Amino acid sequence: MWTGISALWNPPGLRRELRFERDLQMSSRLRQLLRSAKRTPFGWRFVSNLEPTMGYLFGNADKLSPRDQQIVRDLNAYGVASISFDDLDTEIEFSALEAEVEQLVANSGAEIDKLKEADASIGKKTFNLEMLGSEIAFDPTSIFSRFALSRSFVNIANAYFKMKTRLRYYNVWYTAATTSNARESQLWHFDREDRLILKVFVYLRDVDTGSGPFTYAPRTHKKGELRSISPDHFNEGGVQRTTDDQMANVLPRENWQICTGKKGTVIFADTRGFHKGGEARTSDRLMFTCMYTSPASESRKLIRFPEMVDAGQMRRSQRSALGIV
Repeated sequence: MWTGISALWNPPGLRRELRFERDLQMSSRLRQLLRSAKRTPFGWRFVSNLEPTMGYLFGNADKLSPRDQQIVRDLNAYGVASISFDDLDTEIEFSALEAEVEQLVANSGAEIDKLKEADASIGKKTFNLEMLGSEIAFDPTSIFSRFALSRSFVNIANAYFKMKTRLRYYNVWYTAATTSNARESQLWHFDREDRLILKVFVYLRDVDTGSGPFTYAPRTHKKGELRSISPDHFNEGGVQRTTDDQMANVLPRENWQICTGKKGTVIFADTRGFHKGGEARTSDRLMFTCMYTSPASESRKLIRFPEMVDAGQMRRSQRSALGIV
């Protein structure tokens, strides 16, 4: 009798529905736990990036030169490092890169003039022109793609991450001097594409304090002693920004690394740490930049690849940086 009454109150269809709901809740909790685990250093490396980590640790990674090793040591300790172009193994003559860029500038006169006349609306980043376009069409023969995939850059990125990294972006930036208030990337911020993010900046003209030098808060990257600092900030277009005064309250100005430099200066920085740049006041800035992340990064796809890439002449590390097996 009790069995019959129980069946009336708990029919098979209801039991199946309850089991389905319970399984769904468990699945949701498991997904949440997995997402949380992936955000930990261990999960990021050995769950999200297991294969590229093992490939680097147990593969035949290229040997770093003594100068490249010093760059990696500085990145590990401070999150930022600089060196002269001539001291790197880029496989490209600086004069060839410079000539190609100056031709770009000559051909972009109208766009540069428009840049200088543009308004200061938030979200437009009108002080900065991406001279290769906002989405790069990858060309393996281009001097810019070859530069971004040069031996020193890829080797340093892989050694810093301790995994096989991915090239996510490269471009030439023309930054126009402006009298507008500092905004967007001219203010302190940190990037969020990944746990570690390596960007390279190559000055193609001399950069002094009036040219908007890249400026970094040392040791605020994930490997640094100051990774937990939390300066006051404000919301600008959905992004947290920090003024100089707000940053100075947690890290004195004398501790900031202001990366002025001659033409040919190369800066490596983990932009997961606090940084800013491009606040050019007295002269324009011209530089090449590229970015490397882990393969698991959810970075926006800023390089458009053709259906077939001729990788026959590429080294294994270069193919890996492009995600080509």
